[in-house]
Amino acid sequence: MLIALGVDPGLRATGYCILQGDHLGCGLRDLGVLQMTQGDLSSVLADIHRQMARLLEDIRPDVVVLEDLFAHERFPRTALALAHVRGAIALAAANAGVGVETLTPAAVKRALTGNGRASKGQVQAMVVRILGLSRRPVSHSADAAALALTALSRRGVALTPPRPPHPPRPAAGARA
Repeated sequence: MLIALGVDPGLRATGYCILQGDHLGCGLRDLGVLQMTQGDLSSVLADIHRQMARLLEDIRPDVVVLEDLFAHERFPRTALALAHVRGAIALAAANAGVGVETLTPAAVKRALTGNGRASKGQVQAMVVRILGLSRRPVSHSADAAALALTALSRRGVALTPPRPPHPPRPAAGARA
């Protein structure tokens, strides 16, 4: 059984999703958003590191999955701030002895929808469908789930809910 922790980094809110799976399917263990304290960048980074370290200690995943960093030409400072956040998360993972995998948004979209240019809504709809959720999770959590699903899929985990074991068949001649 593989356990993946998908993380959608943010300065104020960081989405996370814990999935476990094998060749029979995958299941949701937890999904949520870590809220960061207000303050200067160093305080926020310390809070992210502390919360991630606690989460990693509790679940002991096989891999932490982060979205690859991209910079929008209109918002270069946002990319720099998110790089710091990703660093705090990667440091927490390294201290816990857990590897970090980064995925591009296009790779995640392609893995879940078959189209590397799929909309955010299409990806979220697939997360809901694959995990059997009753409603769409908040954006940060849905993005984290998409990352975790993609990482598990690349490791041979079926992107379906796990099937229950077949009931034993009655012996020949036995009455059901």
